[in-house]
Amino acid sequence: MAKFNEPDNTAINLISIGTDITGDIKSNGDIRIDGSLTGNLSTKGKVVIGATGKVKGEIICKNSEVAGIIEGKITVGQLLNLKASSKIHGDIVTSKLSIEPGAVFSGNCKMSDTEVNAGAGIIKEKEPEKSAK
Repeated sequence: MAKFNEPDNTAINLISIGTDITGDIKSNGDIRIDGSLTGNLSTKGKVVIGATGKVKGEIICKNSEVAGIIEGKITVGQLLNLKASSKIHGDIVTSKLSIEPGAVFSGNCKMSDTEVNAGAGIIKEKEPEKSAK
């Protein structure tokens, strides 16, 4: 049976070199940034920050690969991959983290064995076990 309520994640949005955007972006598809974004970014897809890309603001996404610069908090539902050329000045919240040698990270990192709900930026925590009395 087909699922008709799922968002279409086939769209790829590109912010190319020389493009500067000021404002918040919300999307259901994947986003690649090779230019600059000043504002918050929220997507249910994957975010790729190219080597020339720079984001100043909060990022919330399902997966991310960073080769550029982020100044702000990044919340990733599944895997965050930091390439050797990446620089992150801010906090990281993710389920899985991959860091190549040479990557620069300055901030706090919170990892959880449960998947982070990237759509709302809320972490799904395990409910505390109720003790039997």
